[in-house]
Parts: sequence; structure tokens; C-alpha cells
Amino acid sequence: MNNLSYKNYTAGIDVSPEDNCFIGKILYIRDCVIFDGSSYDEIVKSFHNAVDGYLEDCKKNKLKPCVPFKGSFNVRIGQELHRKAAEAAEAEGISLNEFVAHAVKDELQHVIEV
Repeated sequence: MNNLSYKNYTAGIDVSPEDNCFIGKILYIRDCVIFDGSSYDEIVKSFHNAVDGYLEDCKKNKLKPCVPFKGSFNVRIGQELHRKAAEAAEAEGISLNEFVAHAVKDELQHVIEV
């Protein structure tokens, strides 16, 4: 699967050999938005149209569009690790949120460029 990005939305793109086309879906939102195209250029244009159409439909129907990432998430790490992280954050003079954000960013540098 390949991904495309547009207006802070990400789409996963698959190839359908039996239909001789590309099929895409906007990822990381609760709503289901799918699109297709018969070439790379067409799937990119179709994705952009799908995002724009989704945002227009939400506005028209006075609905708040789903946001792929809000910047917050719950993590279950167990009491002991939670305590140790809170103590380490306190020792560094930062919040637990900042400590976890630094840890995630550091770990991601091993995988992708942040």
C-alpha cells in the first residue's frame, strides 16, 4: 500500500489488478471516504476531490469533519512505568506530556525522519 497526503489527510492506495485501477481510502478518520482512478495522476486528483468533497459536505451539513490526529492519545503502560516516567519528568523539570513526546520523537528517529 502506498500513501498520499493532502490538507492533513492521508490516503492509503491499493492496486486492483482485476479492475485495472487504483483504489484509495482516507485513513485515520472514523468516516469512510473512498475513491478510485485508472492512473497515478487520476488517483491523486480523485483523492484531492474526495478530501475537498468531504470537507464541503461537512460544512454544508454543519458537521465537524473528522481530524486524523488531534495530538493527544491514551497510552496504557502500567503503574510502575507510569510512576517512573512521572518521576523522570519531574527530575528534568518538564511535564509528563513533554517527557512522553520527547520519548516518542526519539524513538521515531530510529524509524523515520520526524
